[in-house]
Amino acid sequence: MGQGLHLLTPLTKNVRMILEPVRESDIKSLHELQPADWPDIVPTFKFYTSSSFCFPIKIRSDNIITGIGAGIKLGDTGWLAHIIVRAEQRNKGIGSAIVDYLVDRLKEVGCGSISLIATDLGYPVYKKFGFIDQTDYVFFGRNEPLKDKCLSENIVPYSSIFAEEIFSLDQTISGETRRELLSDKLDDSYVYRKNGKINGVYCPDLGEGLIVANDPDDGIELMKLRSSRMNKCVLPVDNKVAISFLTQNGFSEYRRAKRMISGKEFKWQADKMFNRIAGNVG
Repeated sequence: MGQGLHLLTPLTKNVRMILEPVRESDIKSLHELQPADWPDIVPTFKFYTSSSFCFPIKIRSDNIITGIGAGIKLGDTGWLAHIIVRAEQRNKGIGSAIVDYLVDRLKEVGCGSISLIATDLGYPVYKKFGFIDQTDYVFFGRNEPLKDKCLSENIVPYSSIFAEEIFSLDQTISGETRRELLSDKLDDSYVYRKNGKINGVYCPDLGEGLIVANDPDDGIELMKLRSSRMNKCVLPVDNKVAISFLTQNGFSEYRRAKRMISGKEFKWQADKMFNRIAGNVG
């Protein structure tokens, strides 16, 4: 199945629906599928359509887009992302058709495992396709950003000489090759550098503000910087040190979501993730 092929998909009796790539010309109409509690999906789909490692698709009927989704290839691992079905079109197999196509597409391009973060609506669909639970992501918030925290002198602005060390650090912690996601988002980043070695990185412009760090204390210092700007944080439940920092500083848990996987599991270090990128890539 090539990404350029238009596939006729009979999802319901007497209704013919077409599955095909999302084009740049579709972007302006995607706001009609915007979930109320999600960040704006339009910029993300602009990114998908312009990135060779992303596979955004849509299902349409009578020239109306009824469902969308995307696959993201990160080396030999992949992610399912932004699978959305119009409210009035749910329970017709549209979400399943999108998942089925994207899983096959990612396998076709060499992804031995596929991950996702599930909404409550999507969870039963993913279970049906054989995805299994890995961990919970926990959502924390407070009324306003955290002020009056002294920042470590070991936190320094990004320099291009740090790039390869950052890519290596992120791959060791995430277990995935995320160079293409990171590479054009590093200019405004900060690193925790001690004894000539980079132990952590905070990327404000990458999704929700990625933080990964080898050492718990270094990760907390980067969290202090991020929390002085942002009043929300999402991270794996496995990072007990980070959760303790949040609760001690007035953040409250308000939601959880399942991280799931299909295929070969890979080694990643959830306790060294101090803030995720976003719901589409963990």
